[in-house]
Order: sequence, then structure tokens, then C-alpha cells
Amino acid sequence: MIFMILMAKTRSLLTALAMILLSAAEVPAAPPDAQTQSKTQSKTQSKTQSKTQSKTQSKPDLAFLGPSGSRTFDARDTLAPAPESSTDARECLKGLTWKPQPFRVRCETADDRRGEVLLRFPSPVDTGNAANDRVAVEWYVAGMNTGAAKRARAVVVVHESGRGMTVGRLFAATLRKQGLHAFMVQLPGYGHRGSPGGRLPADQLFDQLFDRLRQAISDVRRTRDAITALPLIDPSHISLQGTSLGGFVVASSGSLDSGYDSVFVMLAGGNLYEMIQKGKRDTARVRQKLIEAGVSDEQLKKLTSSIEPTRVAHRLDPKRTWLFSGIRDTVVPMESALALARAARLPTNHHVKMPTDHYTGIVLLPSMCRLIAKQVKTLPARKR
Repeated sequence: MIFMILMAKTRSLLTALAMILLSAAEVPAAPPDAQTQSKTQSKTQSKTQSKTQSKTQSKPDLAFLGPSGSRTFDARDTLAPAPESSTDARECLKGLTWKPQPFRVRCETADDRRGEVLLRFPSPVDTGNAANDRVAVEWYVAGMNTGAAKRARAVVVVHESGRGMTVGRLFAATLRKQGLHAFMVQLPGYGHRGSPGGRLPADQLFDQLFDRLRQAISDVRRTRDAITALPLIDPSHISLQGTSLGGFVVASSGSLDSGYDSVFVMLAGGNLYEMIQKGKRDTARVRQKLIEAGVSDEQLKKLTSSIEPTRVAHRLDPKRTWLFSGIRDTVVPMESALALARAARLPTNHHVKMPTDHYTGIVLLPSMCRLIAKQVKTLPARKR
């Protein structure tokens, strides 16, 4: 959700469940014969195997990227918003787009098993913070979880609000198991882009919040062009998926132009101002933080309007957009989700209403990933 850019650390059921599932997604189950091995197996042998596995995992074979000293690729923005008849939408787009230009993508070895490759490239938005203005994207390379890297279509994943980005990483790892390249964008202020503490000071809250939101939307769009410059990526279908905070970013970023071939929004919606006023739990806590920071009602209206998804969601392709909502969600109430669905003109079967709340929806993640993978693999390439 947008308000989670405030960098509040969440300790929810969603994160707890995701950590368990992420471990299951990344670590293969032991085969039956391994489970019956003697419990008296040598400790020395066990330690040796552990060290060998650790070295193997920490040094993936990245030969497909070329020599280690030259893993930098030339890319160029393809941002090309179609003409817009709505004056309101044009005004919204004006604050979210930028002049296309060339840029370079550097590939580094990922750390802590968070994919195999870490991409770094400049953000289209300059906030004056050098660390934050270098986008970081975790690449979960198709095929490398079971063998060698392979050519495949791709999904760009945008994580939730949690500082550990656990749910985003779970989506990326699960989609990679479906045979796709998965790229998880670390949003402004997160991961490699964060400053000590990771939170915005109260006196800078309003001034910096819009910059980070706008930057997040543009970074996600530029990521599409960054990954198509890489080897093994089949550019015939590049999809976009986001959860909660990521879902709000995705709804706006996917509306800029037709850069993404399909869009999947999880546990997010529209009418942000009303949602912040009425939402409970996490939303209520953020509402209190805004009050404590001295953000006036008029300032909040201006902020939320500047990145309001429903102002531009009609630009999404309804045949290639899906929205997943929890019918018991009080963080992003159903009325907020319905507002986005109406603005995007989604067919009834493209708005999936799950029997969950904002946190327990994680249990349906495998089903969501299967649906995403099916669409990404089978939808025909669009003419550009």
C-alpha cells in the first residue's frame, strides 16, 4: 500500500506465513531415501556437504551474462503514453512520466540466496539521494533452481510493505518455479536503496513521500526496459505483479502506457484518500502517523490525488488485467477494490474475490501464481 512507504515495520500474520512458505519454495523437499538415512551419519561428512552446498548456492554459474568484468548492458526507455482524451488523466500522467533516455544496467551476483543476480540502474526520478536513486532488482533466473539458466518470458514483481520484502520474494521464487524469469524490484527506501533506520523523519514525511511514490511508479516502468536488454529474456511477454503496497504502485505504473503485456494486482485498490480515512489496522496506524507528522487534510488529498490509480486505470487493458481482493479485507476495504475494478473496466471474472482478509490471502498464493504463469505463457504477443 502507498502509506507503507512510511517505512513502518510490519509484524503480521502475512509475513509470518510468507517466511514459512518462502523457505519451502526455495529449499527442495528431501527425497524419501534421504529421510531414512542413518542418524549416525558422520558429522564431518555433514559439515563438508553443508559447506559445499553453501559455496554452490553463493556462486551460481552466471556465464550466460558474459565475462565477470563486463556484465553491463545498454538499455533505453520505451515509455510511450498513448494520447489521452481526459484532461484529468493527462494532468496525472504529467507528474508520473519522464523524457525517455538511454541508461545502463549492471549485473552483480545476488546475496543471501535472493535470486542469482542483482540488477542496478539509475532511477528516472532524481531525489538527491545517491543510494536511493539507484534501482535494485533481484533476478530469479528461470531454470537455475533446477539446473541451467534458460530462455523464457518474464514477470516483474513489486513487493509489499514489510521491510524484509518477504511476500514479494515469495512471489518471485514461486513464479520462477513455474518456469519464468522473475524480477523483484526493491522500492525506494528498501533493501540496497535504504538509509540507516529506513524511515522518513517526521519533519520530512510530506515533502519526501510524494517523491518516493512517484519514483516507485517510474522505477517499475523502467524495469521493463532494463530486463529486456538482458540475455535469455523472451520479450514477447513481460508481465507485472504487485501485492498491497506493490499493488497500488503496479496499478499506476501499468497505466502509463502499454509497456507491460499483462498486469496482476493483489490486495490493492483505488480511492486512496477515502481508504486512508476509513481503513483499519495498518491503515489506521498510518493515518495516525500522518496526523502526528502534521499532514493536513488538504495536503493528504493533494498527495493521494497525485498518484490516484483510478485517474488513469482506464488505460489498462481489461482483457490482460486481473485484480485479487479479500472480501474480509479491512486494510484495503472492498469498496476501494471495486473502485479500481470499475475504473479499469474489468470483466467480472478478472476481479477475483477471495474468502480472506488482507493477511490470510497468502495461503492462496500458489493458485495466484499458477494463474499468472498460465497467462504469461499462453497469451499471444501484442503488436507494438
